[in-house]
Amino acid sequence: MNRGQKKSLLPYIPGYDNNAALKLVFFVAGAYITLALTWATFMIVNTTGDAFDHYMIPNISLPVVSQLGAKWWTIFTYGFFHVPNSFMHMLSNMLWLYMFSSVVQMLVGKQQIAPLFVYSLLAGGVFYSATQLLPGSAGIAPTYMMGPRAGMMGMCVAAITLSPKYRFYLSETFSIPMAVVAGIFALLMLLETGFNLPLVAMVAGGALTGFGYVKLLRAGYRPGAWVYSLRNKMEQSVTPGPSSGKGNRSGGNTVSVTPQQRVDEILDKINRKGLKSLTNEEREILKKAGR
Repeated sequence: MNRGQKKSLLPYIPGYDNNAALKLVFFVAGAYITLALTWATFMIVNTTGDAFDHYMIPNISLPVVSQLGAKWWTIFTYGFFHVPNSFMHMLSNMLWLYMFSSVVQMLVGKQQIAPLFVYSLLAGGVFYSATQLLPGSAGIAPTYMMGPRAGMMGMCVAAITLSPKYRFYLSETFSIPMAVVAGIFALLMLLETGFNLPLVAMVAGGALTGFGYVKLLRAGYRPGAWVYSLRNKMEQSVTPGPSSGKGNRSGGNTVSVTPQQRVDEILDKINRKGLKSLTNEEREILKKAGR
């Protein structure tokens, strides 16, 4: 597709088109806003909220495993929504999600963000449902469950697996190791589950997916390549004019993973001397990793 014909969805945000982490956050936040407005509409029409609980919640949130067969699509949709009256919870989740996804994007490229998040959600949903089949586990799961905790945990574990020495700089002289941030996040996620076994399993499923995804990348596999390959084919099928192959720049087949040793060396230098100490070559390596 001719890159000159593309227009930013949000042109007033610098770099939005090339920031998959920000796009993901906006998408999930947009899903919350849409659901909240829908809830408000239902409340105006039906002040008890029964209609919303009857028509909306069962069709977007993950039900107990006995009802999953009739609502199979919810194993995908549940992770993109929050409870309508939980704005602060949604906001805090989006801050955590952007923090970890931006690290993943910087190290292995924007093409990995959406696939990693979706795979983590799917794995979390499978773990959540499968755990309910264990002896003694029936009836302990919430009737309906929604929220991106599995996707967030997958992104967190992927980031810490990619670069355990990474540090978040709050100023030129003060930084926090990502291992500490990830540990605090994991603890909060665990406490949020209330130690409910299916919910703990959901978080664990997301964590294992994040770890496995990075291992596959390092082994030379591209778990998300098919998504971008399919997208490029669809774009080429509806875009007039000859194809010069430039569309592959944004596709999954050309994703390159920066060697971990080199990335660690650059990150160590950032940790010691800050971003301003990077050479043009080192900046180019990180820039290529984010394409």
